[in-house]
Amino acid sequence: MSAQHSTLRARRRAQTQRTIQAHAIRLFSERGYDATTMNDVAEAAGVSPMTLYRHFPTKEDLVLIDQHGELIAERIAASPPGQPLARRIGGALVAAAAALAGDDVPAERRTLLVRLQLMISTPALRARHLDNQYALQRAIIDALGDEAASPDQAFQAQAAAGACLAALHTALVRWAEDEGRADLPALIAKALAAVFGDDTIGRPAP
Repeated sequence: MSAQHSTLRARRRAQTQRTIQAHAIRLFSERGYDATTMNDVAEAAGVSPMTLYRHFPTKEDLVLIDQHGELIAERIAASPPGQPLARRIGGALVAAAAALAGDDVPAERRTLLVRLQLMISTPALRARHLDNQYALQRAIIDALGDEAASPDQAFQAQAAAGACLAALHTALVRWAEDEGRADLPALIAKALAAVFGDDTIGRPAP
């Protein structure tokens, strides 16, 4: 299989996931999470149950699975090496939030808001969210590559990523509780500043 064909297939898969998830989030918002079945989602999305389960093995995955981790990892990998870990990781989190919840993408912003509100209000989703946080932490460390190769470097990266993700979670919960009225990137930057200091998201040191 050529690289071009593989990339096209990955894009189609991602688009199918986004379409299915959008229908699922709409149904969860209209009917409630517990009252909506996997078959309801498959019917609304116009796909077979087999296709639905191939993309989302569980009902919880319809809310929790996304490509945001890939976006964050790509931004970290592309950031200049040598900067403090909190700046590299925090900057990627703020930039990803700007891309996902900006005023120019109202549909994605609304979907993100409803997903977060579901995660906050649904016990099963809150429990699974911890697994997602761990997976995102692992993706962040992997994105740092050789800079987290030794045991000591890996430990420092884990600590920095964990603290950044805790700040991110605090900001996301506040944003969801406020019905998405606040500026999400600014809220994340504020949470990071509370943990690491006001210059966490700033210009790189010379």
